[in-house]
Amino acid sequence: MEKRELKESEKKGISLQDLLLTAVLLAAGAVLKFFAGTFINLFGMKPNFIIAMYCMAIVLIRPNVYYSIIIGLLAGAICQFFPGTPYLNFASELAGALAMGLLIYIPANKKSSRIAFDVVSTFVSTVISGGLYVVLLFVVIKSDPSAMAAYVPIVLGTATLNSIIVGALYVPLMKVLKKPIVEEKEEQVA
Repeated sequence: MEKRELKESEKKGISLQDLLLTAVLLAAGAVLKFFAGTFINLFGMKPNFIIAMYCMAIVLIRPNVYYSIIIGLLAGAICQFFPGTPYLNFASELAGALAMGLLIYIPANKKSSRIAFDVVSTFVSTVISGGLYVVLLFVVIKSDPSAMAAYVPIVLGTATLNSIIVGALYVPLMKVLKKPIVEEKEEQVA
């Protein structure tokens, strides 16, 4: 009788579940930005639910960097339906999603460390996205660069609100999706 061995195949591409999750989160971000974004305004700062949701998608599915870039481009395309300067979101959301896609690979061996890294990564990604948007905005409208300082608290405030959103949704969504917060590593047998 031969011994059967289970061979674990390497994950290639993205699963249908991950595609659907990404679509649902980006759609939820768009709906929330459209409806709730008009009501939530804390001292001129409001969460950018689209950024928060693509950060959440990247945290949940932990895709490769290329898929993170695709998520950023999709988020930029969704932003075209909202008021603002056209096309700037393609670059800013791509940069934010790329940053998030790279930051999720910071190793963490504890549940609390992983959550903290991912929440901080959301903050950093939002700052990168918002910062690039502001810089591009001033390049396009050729305004006085000193006026950019007025946008710093708005970008930082939005990054803080997005981090709070991702932090609040992190554990419940991981449990619903039955995903481990910290990947368990196989112990090597000598």
